[in-house]
Amino acid sequence: MAGANLLALLDDIASVLDDVSVMTKVAAKKTAGVLGDDLALNAQQVSGVKAERELPVVWAVAKGSLLNKAILVPAALLISAFAPWAVTPLLMLGGAFLCYEGFEKLAHKFLHSKEEDSSQHAQRVEALADPSVDIQAFEKDKIKGAIRTDFILSAEIIAITLGVVAAQPFIQQVTVLSGIALVMTVGVYGLVAGIVKLDDAGLYLSQRGNAAAQQIGRGILWLAPWLMKALSVIGTAAMFMVGGGILTHGIPVVHEAIHHAALAAATLPAIGGVLAVITPTLLDALFGVAAGAVVLAVVGATSKLWRSLRGGAAG
Repeated sequence: MAGANLLALLDDIASVLDDVSVMTKVAAKKTAGVLGDDLALNAQQVSGVKAERELPVVWAVAKGSLLNKAILVPAALLISAFAPWAVTPLLMLGGAFLCYEGFEKLAHKFLHSKEEDSSQHAQRVEALADPSVDIQAFEKDKIKGAIRTDFILSAEIIAITLGVVAAQPFIQQVTVLSGIALVMTVGVYGLVAGIVKLDDAGLYLSQRGNAAAQQIGRGILWLAPWLMKALSVIGTAAMFMVGGGILTHGIPVVHEAIHHAALAAATLPAIGGVLAVITPTLLDALFGVAAGAVVLAVVGATSKLWRSLRGGAAG
């Protein structure tokens, strides 16, 4: 009898672990859209730091990220336990924020010239070269800014993951949320550390006596800036796809319309199968772009009104 009970317990544990594995994969897939942007943003956040201080700064931000998730995971579990009705609105807010952030990047790209961006970069470089600048204070500001950015991105990741596991037993929610939090932190900041030191590795190899090493080093130096640009583009596109997908799934009429569009695309000869797969993602992304434009306009108008009211009150 004891042996049978033990086997039953092991079977239950295996079943739970299998469920956790499946849900973790689903959550990881859904949160992957934030990952490209997370990588690009965090790599950019530590730009301008002295080469020998890059890894310590990344480590400091990684510790801050763990603290962020230590706050967010229990908060998500409390919401799931005591206010499960809030999960969908939180997901919708997270989706809207992703679309807003993505569209803000597009707006910045088209509303600001390359000359303006180059001028701002030159000013930062000049300020860092000034011996009167407090480098430690500069680093602390960089770290604080990166941790604030991480908190927002981590909140999006946790909210999306919570949407996946909200209906599951508590132990599975804890396991999946904690697993995603750790995997994303280790994965993101491990890759960020590699990205920020990529140019150093290329420079080191390009100065070796071996011709093959020099060639590889020059290739890495050529690749590094393109990698950052690619991460930024992929991250922005993913924000529209993930954010738009969250919003369309939360609006039944829109979700149904996209479903019917995918079914119609599937009936086309030869390319129907491919279009049936691409159409929902493309329409989610387009909806995300439109939603981002609306949110950016509302935020801009609200900020302008707030500044006007504060100016009037001050006067």
